[in-house]
Amino acid sequence: MNFKKFSADQIFTGTDLLSNQSVLITNHDGTILDMVAPEDAGDNIQYLHGILSPGFVNAHCHLELSHMKGLIPEHTGLPDFILKIVNERHFQEELILDGIAKAEAEMLANGIVAVGDICNNTLTIPQKALGNMAYHNFIEVSGWKPEIAVTRFEHAKTVLAAFVAGLQSVQNKNKRLFSPANIHHSSLSPHAPYSLSNELWQQLLPYFEGNTVTIHNQETAAENQLFQDGTGHFISMYAAMNIDQTHFVPTGLNSLPSYFHQLNTAKNLLLVHNTETNAQDVFFANAAQAENKQSLYWCLCVNANLYIENKLPPIELLRRYHVNMVVGTDSLASNHSLSILDELKTISKHFPQIPLEELLQWATLNGAKALQLDHQLGSFEKGKKPGLLLIEGVEEDQLLSHTKIKRLI
Repeated sequence: MNFKKFSADQIFTGTDLLSNQSVLITNHDGTILDMVAPEDAGDNIQYLHGILSPGFVNAHCHLELSHMKGLIPEHTGLPDFILKIVNERHFQEELILDGIAKAEAEMLANGIVAVGDICNNTLTIPQKALGNMAYHNFIEVSGWKPEIAVTRFEHAKTVLAAFVAGLQSVQNKNKRLFSPANIHHSSLSPHAPYSLSNELWQQLLPYFEGNTVTIHNQETAAENQLFQDGTGHFISMYAAMNIDQTHFVPTGLNSLPSYFHQLNTAKNLLLVHNTETNAQDVFFANAAQAENKQSLYWCLCVNANLYIENKLPPIELLRRYHVNMVVGTDSLASNHSLSILDELKTISKHFPQIPLEELLQWATLNGAKALQLDHQLGSFEKGKKPGLLLIEGVEEDQLLSHTKIKRLI
């Protein structure tokens, strides 16, 4: 067996940032065999300058929108951004597929080994079937009008079935020769609280049980306003889309406590964006997930938040409540890159007090756990194949503008 031996200035294990010059030993395909002291490692050790880290997990992406890079201006606000996505996403299939391929290549180059990807159609299946990285495919369901609930639900089930069938060959290959890149999970997930009628929620409920479910949560102040009193920019968006919303009855609450009970049978919950989440929302969600024996993860997509609304989520508030945080990129329609390192740089720039060790855990082990991929990804534990990155250009445990990633395995 061909062993590979790596040592660096520091090693991030998935939970701890070590500075004791340990040696990480893998076999030829990247399976972690051991981590030992230098005197026990023998010869042929690669000594590297930087931080060794497991591969990154992009917990929230829209790969199918990659062809829209740069098409939507920054700072439109979420309702106008959604209108532009709906009206401007339709391109020739060849261009869409080319954008998908280039975007996945970008993520691979940026050290990403797994993605929680939002899917409204089947166009990403051919790229994912190549088995370049692991995916949890969240088949997104939306429909605000009660009369289209059944139609939208049946469409989502058709897309889900296509993903299961289209990626079966990858799963079969996985059984013969294990590779984390051959892992593909697919499940139904609601788009956002402002885009599902009660009738559509009821159709979806049986599909949440035991699964990982994601939802766009409190991305804009207009979302809370809609549920509080039935006013705000989403009313204008519905009007622009010729959608009647007279069926909707405000709850008098923020959106999160208004819809969260619908998700009480899911195994893992992934709340994305959370820009307008407050302390009462976090307290409510923490109590509910504990009662339901769920694992709750809060996904940060800071560069997309700045792109769309020019606002950051309340990261320090979330940290005070000791929640599980993960990191996503959102889409190239709302971001300049698909790079988890770029997301971490932005977080570190605005919140320099957050330890690098904590940031890296959000981007590795936490993300793997959120997508139920931690049995193989996210940390340097024996038997895992988490990928191996070298993070260069870190000074005094701070990410800088020139910090970069090199993918070793």
